[in-house]
Amino acid sequence: MPRTIARSDRVDRDELLEFVRPRHHMVLMTTRSDGGVQASPVTGGVDDDGRIVISTYPERAKSANVAKSGRAAVVVLSEEFDGAWVQVEGEAELITLPEALEPLVDYFRAISGEHPDWDEYRQAMSDQGKALIRITPTRWSPVATGGFPARLADS
Repeated sequence: MPRTIARSDRVDRDELLEFVRPRHHMVLMTTRSDGGVQASPVTGGVDDDGRIVISTYPERAKSANVAKSGRAAVVVLSEEFDGAWVQVEGEAELITLPEALEPLVDYFRAISGEHPDWDEYRQAMSDQGKALIRITPTRWSPVATGGFPARLADS
């Protein structure tokens, strides 16, 4: 059986966003008040300004952590468990209602496209008291895939 060789490809910002756009499974990492890491599996997208957007509730730990620190990181995963991934770090902001309403529309569009009834969607977001985390990428890892080190390719 052929071995999968690990890869680690450095990408520029445009290539990063191209990689992230179709991938919506992420692990969001924020910093707790005691300095520890708080990780949450989330669904995310990329808005028109190249920011990673994640829908949440303002009462969640991740929301409080972002509001306090102004920073966050995400690991963006592929659908396949052993698929390519990337870690993205950046400045983060928590946007709450009513300011979050139109950014939540952008979030939905980034992940699912057009909604059949935007007024209904906006009302649901308001009724649920949703918020949005927006991360502006400032640093990222190479896009990586798991596998054997290249030194084992021919063994």
